[in-house]
Amino acid sequence: SMGSSAALRLISVSGCLLLLCGSSWGNNATVPLVIWHGMGDSCCNPLSMGAIQKMVEKEVPGIYVLSLMIGKTVIQDTENGFFMDVNEQVSFVCNQLSQDPKLKGGYNAMGFSQGSQFLRAVAQRCPDPPMKNLISVGGQHQGVFGLPRCPGESSHICDWIRKMLNSGAYTDIVQKHLVQAQYWHDPLDDDLYKKHSLFLADINQERVVNETYKKNLMSLNKFVMVKFLQDTMVDPVDSEWFGFYKPGQDKELETLQESAIYTEDRLGLAEMNSAGKLVFLATNGDHLQFTQEWFNDNLLPYLR
Repeated sequence: SMGSSAALRLISVSGCLLLLCGSSWGNNATVPLVIWHGMGDSCCNPLSMGAIQKMVEKEVPGIYVLSLMIGKTVIQDTENGFFMDVNEQVSFVCNQLSQDPKLKGGYNAMGFSQGSQFLRAVAQRCPDPPMKNLISVGGQHQGVFGLPRCPGESSHICDWIRKMLNSGAYTDIVQKHLVQAQYWHDPLDDDLYKKHSLFLADINQERVVNETYKKNLMSLNKFVMVKFLQDTMVDPVDSEWFGFYKPGQDKELETLQESAIYTEDRLGLAEMNSAGKLVFLATNGDHLQFTQEWFNDNLLPYLR
């Protein structure tokens, strides 16, 4: 392989992108990676997404990693994770991805916590450029019914969010202005959820079956879901594997395979599962807690 100075010269001479230059002598062209952070986090936090990005760049030489910033600054990005309408966030991202020349040939996507279900919405709504593998790290694909604990510094925000959710998660004002309300899933009031959830009920085909959503999701190569066995932030933790409470109560759980979205195959997940496209991974640890070794052994293979 060429020395870095030669590579740099090559780039400045030919004006080609690092990714394109890098891929010709890398291990076949690498597939770019798009990352969407979780609640209370940002694109570029050196302790979280920044560290993941560095780790991937080290393990997959020449890879292009885009860690999504929702807004113009890191502070905006963090705030938008609480307060920007999710459907608008998804449109913002789709627009950004479609304008990035490095993603033209497709990309893999990795979401952390709520970033996972937002990236699934990108897969379902925006097939161009094509998403190849979707890796959901602690995502809540059937939403949450409870907010037991919040990450790091945001606990005061969370106390306020809890009040809002309890006062009326499905009122127009709370739905429109509180991200977590848009994937709040109240199993005790299924009709209210199906009717008023602006985001989750739509991407989970609760109102109508949108055949385009189904076709787009089914075109993924792999949909990988990571569940954290000692998760204290996601309630119920089964949502990380697309399971939830059985409708009408909040004690008994059902797996994805037992739920209507699967038995009626409203989203193509049953068909994907028969085709070997769904991957269910479990790891010991609290929400988003994993070692570099675990990541390299279990998730890296989907990025190569």
